[in-house]
Amino acid sequence: MKADLILFNGKIHSFNTETPNITAVAIKDGKFIAVGHDSHVMEFASEETKIIDLQNKRVVPGINDSHIHLIRGGLNYNLELRWDGVPSLADALRMLKEQVDRTPNPQWVRVVGGWSEFQFAERRMPTLEEINAIAPDTPVFILHLYDRAIMNRAALRAVGYNNNTPAPPGGNIERDSNGEPTGLIIATPNAMILYSTLAKGPTLSYEHQINSTRHFMKELNRFGITSVIDAGGGFQNFPDDYKVVNELNEKKQLTVRIAYNLFTQKPKHEFEDFSDWIDTVKLYQGDDMYRHNGAGEMLVFSAADFEDFLQPRPDLPESMEAELEKVVRLLVENRWPFRLHATYNESITRFLNVFEKINQEIPFNGLPWIFDHAETIDERNIERVKALGGGIAIQSRMAYQGEYFTDRYGAKAAENTPPIKKMIEMEVPVGAGSDATRVSSYNPWVSMYWMTVGKTIGGLQLYNETRLNRQTALELYTRGSAWFSQEQAKKGDIKTGMFADLVVLDRDYFNIDDEEIKKIEADLTIVDGKIVYANGDFSSFSPPRIPILPDWSPTNIYNGYPSKSSFRNTIEKNAKADAKPGLTSQIHSCSGSCDVHAHSHDIARMSNVPVDNYNAFWGALGCSCFAF
Repeated sequence: MKADLILFNGKIHSFNTETPNITAVAIKDGKFIAVGHDSHVMEFASEETKIIDLQNKRVVPGINDSHIHLIRGGLNYNLELRWDGVPSLADALRMLKEQVDRTPNPQWVRVVGGWSEFQFAERRMPTLEEINAIAPDTPVFILHLYDRAIMNRAALRAVGYNNNTPAPPGGNIERDSNGEPTGLIIATPNAMILYSTLAKGPTLSYEHQINSTRHFMKELNRFGITSVIDAGGGFQNFPDDYKVVNELNEKKQLTVRIAYNLFTQKPKHEFEDFSDWIDTVKLYQGDDMYRHNGAGEMLVFSAADFEDFLQPRPDLPESMEAELEKVVRLLVENRWPFRLHATYNESITRFLNVFEKINQEIPFNGLPWIFDHAETIDERNIERVKALGGGIAIQSRMAYQGEYFTDRYGAKAAENTPPIKKMIEMEVPVGAGSDATRVSSYNPWVSMYWMTVGKTIGGLQLYNETRLNRQTALELYTRGSAWFSQEQAKKGDIKTGMFADLVVLDRDYFNIDDEEIKKIEADLTIVDGKIVYANGDFSSFSPPRIPILPDWSPTNIYNGYPSKSSFRNTIEKNAKADAKPGLTSQIHSCSGSCDVHAHSHDIARMSNVPVDNYNAFWGALGCSCFAF
């Protein structure tokens, strides 16, 4: 048997202890056919085999996000201005201003998740005054975690919010002394007011949604993501909102493997939704690139324990148990795997009471089921999860909300939120993910930084004794996540017979400083034996470029999560496009040379001085000068 593709001269990481010190792999028909040393693997070469020298770079199994909202995120990616990883509010507001100027009527400018004010050098959120000054006429909607959205006056007009607009239960519309909405809407703690308001905005055409989804997958490939489990989401209706990914799969244009769960959208009618789907959707229908994965993460709305850590823990209604039992009983009877959003231990206790009751009558007997999030689950409830054969999907939400949690519950409680080490010690299946795009960023290396270094994106040290080592964190994001779609025999490792999904990293995850982890990107990403992303020394292998539609899309300027080079390129491009000092100088709210530090800002920005560390002298003071 001869290979389609051989990669050699690499530092290839496998969890298979029987094949240490791997330097090469051979791939045919989307699977690994040989894994080992260069000399052995080269035996599978022919004249038709493509051979790539890895240049001694680190290679790891393809990253698998076990809880993300790719389908919904893809439909909207080209609409959204992403603040993920933006180092200062000055940068964020400049990006907002630039996009406002580009966006045609009646479209909105949307910043939807993936950021926290603690990532900014200024350590604050934008004000309503700042947003209204930047965008007097273009609607602007800025979502912050699960707790609030900031809307300018144009957005309030677009959605029709006025002094007669009632707030739904669990939500609040802030008003001025005259009863008029100010533009701040708050989850108290139900986030549905945030999502229902966002859903009022214009959408992309179907053609543009196809393009948007392809670019979102390419962005995920940029960080080495090769597989995801889509957890459904609010206002993500099946089958209508799944047509795009279904068509892309039929055209062989998916560059990320997707296993999708079905999420009910009808409060008090959840049982009917799942009954219909059980009758019309075959469990695991699809193929190895796109397949069904069961029910959830919303099973019944009464069981949604929203985790806005700025608000007290919600008390679930007394009706919850009966409503949840009815749906879960249906799923267990029909052997449908399920997952359930579960943040607080108090809620988890009640959920497990329901599951154990059903198990007494209809044994789960190996049926896969999942708790998502589980930030405050205790040891006793972990034992109960294990006894019922469940798994726990954890996400990096504390990296974005850790400051709020610590303020409310204290540093000691935060140290074990979530208690990942205890879950692993107790041998419960654990998979890692992000919960992107509306809370955390989709960048898996920020998540692995959070797990291994123990810090939030704002630099707060959450974990000390409970930090994971780097191998364990990577394993949760690869082999661990594969369990959550019951594909652990197919993917999650670099091993003969498994899917040929891998990523060549731009720096060695196992041998770099802690702070470098969150800067990792892919130099080469391979899915199903095909190159889906290539950069740096491997740029010549890059697939053909796909134009970004529409042409005013934020993705055309700020293509997702920023890197130091992308910020520099954008600065240079804007400087050439604008003869005035405007865009270049506005980045840090200053122009010319600094009277305080007596240096040239342009020289400082373009130098090798570590100005991208906005919490250090050269970032916060040396070139930002935002405080002056």
